[in-house]
Amino acid sequence: MNRQGAPWWAELPPAAGGAVMATAIISIGLHLTGHEILSRAWLVIAALLWVLLAWDFARRLLGNRARWSGEADTPPALTAVAATTVLGTRLSALGLTETALALLALAAAIWPGLLFAVVRHWHRRMPGAAFLVCVATQGLAVLAATLSLTGTGAWLARAALAALVLGLFLYGEALVRFDVREVYVGAGDQWIGGGALAISALASAKLTASPLWTGAAHTALRTTTLVLLAANLTACAALLVAEVCRPRPRYDIRRWSTVFPLGMTAVAALTASTAAGVHWLRTLGEIILWAAVAAWLLTLAGFARRRSRSRAEPHPGPGGP
Repeated sequence: MNRQGAPWWAELPPAAGGAVMATAIISIGLHLTGHEILSRAWLVIAALLWVLLAWDFARRLLGNRARWSGEADTPPALTAVAATTVLGTRLSALGLTETALALLALAAAIWPGLLFAVVRHWHRRMPGAAFLVCVATQGLAVLAATLSLTGTGAWLARAALAALVLGLFLYGEALVRFDVREVYVGAGDQWIGGGALAISALASAKLTASPLWTGAAHTALRTTTLVLLAANLTACAALLVAEVCRPRPRYDIRRWSTVFPLGMTAVAALTASTAAGVHWLRTLGEIILWAAVAAWLLTLAGFARRRSRSRAEPHPGPGGP
């Protein structure tokens, strides 16, 4: 409880959606590498977090419109879309197609309003969260492409291709507004720049695997997948060097936005290894996946320490400050 008596999760900012994204993508990676028990454990955590944040999202929308409006036009609000699509992608792998379709519909319904609100307030020198306009859009592409591969409908693959193209355009728009200094001073969300490239590569890899695209179209998608993945790996390498040169060990909720790109890079590499026929990418994906798992555990430990210190701090009485 906080000093007003409300539970701690009632005060979580929109950036908390990064925890759902990070947890769900690691569940997908563990599934792709055959660690099904661990994958389902991470899935349960992701689902519980999603329900908690969805309830809080709805509560603020209905009961605290001023706060909801103030948060809805910030880039982290788009984690609601991205988290929903990543969770839906994992559920689709369990054969829960109808549930995944429902999550796709939900994400697609809230995406335009949040995207418009965020873009309307864009400015120069933005933090890494600016790239969430791309991540949320590519999340729709990934889930739509995933469902199309289950035979749900070819129209979903075409919709996914349109979302992929739009997402890449939005990436470019975010890139010119990104404050490059964030690479060295950011609290964790600077990694979203790499994560946006990774989820774009994953969407392209899913489309590459679709039987709908053949000939030149298939070759173009395969090339796009590999180019995006190479750009993603280059960006992550640069971000890692910056972390080593200027360590930022303190916990920040934006650190979940560091875990997510690592997990997404792993899943993109694992998927591209099959879709593009580059088999060594699977080994690389497995290595990055376990780095993502380690980063998830470290971030969770940082959160636990923060909560423990918060509970240990004396709360002022009614007459206190």
